[in-house]
Amino acid sequence: MAVKVLVVDDSGFFRRRVSEILSADSNIQVVGTATNGREAIDQALALKPDVITMDYEMPMMDGITAVRHIMQRCPTPVLMFSSLTHEGARVTLDALDAGAVDFLPKNFEDISRNPEKVKQLLCEKVHTIARSNRRYSSFSSAPAAPAPTPAPAPAPAHTPTTTSTAPARPAPAAPRPTAAPAPAASTSAAPKRKAYKLLAIGTSTGGPVALQRVLTQLPANFPAPIVLIQHMPAAFTKAFAERLDKLCRISVKEAEDGDQLRPGLALLAPGGKQMMVDGRGTVKILPGDERLNYRPCVDITFGSASKAYGDKVLAVVLTGMGADGREGARLLKQGGSQVWAQDEASCVIYGMPMAIVKANLADAVYSLDDIGRHLVEACV
Repeated sequence: MAVKVLVVDDSGFFRRRVSEILSADSNIQVVGTATNGREAIDQALALKPDVITMDYEMPMMDGITAVRHIMQRCPTPVLMFSSLTHEGARVTLDALDAGAVDFLPKNFEDISRNPEKVKQLLCEKVHTIARSNRRYSSFSSAPAAPAPTPAPAPAPAHTPTTTSTAPARPAPAAPRPTAAPAPAASTSAAPKRKAYKLLAIGTSTGGPVALQRVLTQLPANFPAPIVLIQHMPAAFTKAFAERLDKLCRISVKEAEDGDQLRPGLALLAPGGKQMMVDGRGTVKILPGDERLNYRPCVDITFGSASKAYGDKVLAVVLTGMGADGREGARLLKQGGSQVWAQDEASCVIYGMPMAIVKANLADAVYSLDDIGRHLVEACV
């Protein structure tokens, strides 16, 4: 059965081009269009599409507001179109928080100059998010578990990324409660406690929201350094790191070449590049190889962590399409490290975690809302 799509954009040119590209796929049917957020809500209710493509800046009602209303009244997977700017990144992250599943850069030049590439990418995204688990695509879809209170320890909390005299970071605000059903219970036993030298988390589609849920549960004095690998354009990662830094008790920043790993600090791999770590606790940022599908690539970071830290790595693979992270996890397992996967029920896209589970590489499989708590229990 064809995937039914509603196209929402105030530009007549963009509506036509997106509709033409999607309609060229025999397994996609454009069932309607809308020129603003209010029309989008009405059309979503009337047409019940499988996927909605949504612009942000529109008259009468913007895309983010429309997404929030749609998620309340008729939850539907939404693909946002975004500009590749810092402001575009902020808006896109807001849209993901509101309930959008994924995003694509809105680049008119690519649509006119490279239609085949755009067609392939757009149609792939539509087919993928049509199969997504809508219930877990929004950060506010279910209340997050309260952040654990750190147990007394002789080591002090980490020094914030700003100055050593900065006040203690307040607890993040609780997300808005809704009536969403509770997530599925964890399918693995209590985590193995260990003095890990590195926590490495890899993710893709659905990852920005998933990372917020996990990292906001970690205390400021979390004992292990953290590296984050999120498939994301270069223009977005700095804004995403800043967002996480404001939400979390730990510190978060976009990684730079030469950064030092330290407890209570999470370093986010910059978009368009590759991040590696060495045994001295130094981060290496390398140019993104055009031959690789993912920049940053989870496999590359996991592989370097295996070489640097042997059996002292805890790796977590969260929601995302594809299988990035599987081969890196295999190297980690060969070295004696632990690998966790997010469970299917709480994934937006059960691709990357499924690849870990099917390859028998997962030491534990946990629901998204349990992962942060288990990380606190595991890292000593």
